[in-house]
Amino acid sequence: MLQIYARKADRFCLREISNPAIEQAITPALWYDLLGPTPEEVSEVEAALHVSIPSREEMEDIELSARLYQEGGAAFMTMTALANLDSDEPTKMPITFILRGTTLVTVRHADARPFVTFCNRALRGNGHSYETGEDVMIGLIEAIIDRMADVLERLGNEIDVISREIFRSKSAASGKHTRNLEGLIEHLGRKGDFLSGVRESLVSISRLVAYHAAVENHTRRPSKEIRQLVKLVQRDASSLGDHAAFLSGKINFLLDATLGLINLEQNQIIKIFTVASVVFLPPTLVASVYGMNFELMPELQWHLGYPWAVALMVLSALVPFLYFRRRGWV
Repeated sequence: MLQIYARKADRFCLREISNPAIEQAITPALWYDLLGPTPEEVSEVEAALHVSIPSREEMEDIELSARLYQEGGAAFMTMTALANLDSDEPTKMPITFILRGTTLVTVRHADARPFVTFCNRALRGNGHSYETGEDVMIGLIEAIIDRMADVLERLGNEIDVISREIFRSKSAASGKHTRNLEGLIEHLGRKGDFLSGVRESLVSISRLVAYHAAVENHTRRPSKEIRQLVKLVQRDASSLGDHAAFLSGKINFLLDATLGLINLEQNQIIKIFTVASVVFLPPTLVASVYGMNFELMPELQWHLGYPWAVALMVLSALVPFLYFRRRGWV
């Protein structure tokens, strides 16, 4: 799908598509948005701007030289974004920004909420005047960072809930439902994978913005407002990266704590079995003695022999149990 945005009567608006090459020559567009484009749509934009739009395979290249470069008078910048952020399994997707003069081209193969949010705000008129494609690109990156901030806030709240579940008191944990520590480990693992994707996206944003700032310093002098916005985006991405690193460290701590609690519970179970085996060892010895088939055993002919043997077994089990309890072992 191809959507073209331009300025009309000093307002940001969606332009009807007839022939991009002819319209670009008459009234230059600000932004060409290619979402899962067809080969025909790619050819139309390439003819209008005289640029070569990278394929999806080229966009997914991890080499820095293949993601941030200049060609034919245009700057090509690719970042890693995340889609389906409302689920526990977000998907990575590359987004390419192409700046040629005052026109921006974005190429993406999955829908993303920040693009929808930005378009709704810009078309409604949010008090910001988008005069160039560079303004639009900075606005889109700001929308992506705002989305990342919301996601990190949600992740932080969910991690706090897991933390309270792990470290709740024994009296609270001894209710109807016991703690499922193995399930908590799986939950933390999913949150860790999610957070890794967010951190990767933030790093790619920082690299893109830094490259854009370096390129524009060599080619032309940007406006004061653009320079301030670029610095603000860099600071926001850096701050969110620090917050994501903090959450990642907290997840690692909770994983270690959960494994420690599992080990403690296992040790407690083994301790109970050990105490039980020691407690029942003396009665077993007594029963073994009186279970021997020797002919000369006085207690075998004794009228109170059976109660004596039972009492002796109970007493031999009670003495070590009371000793362990006094020492605080049970």
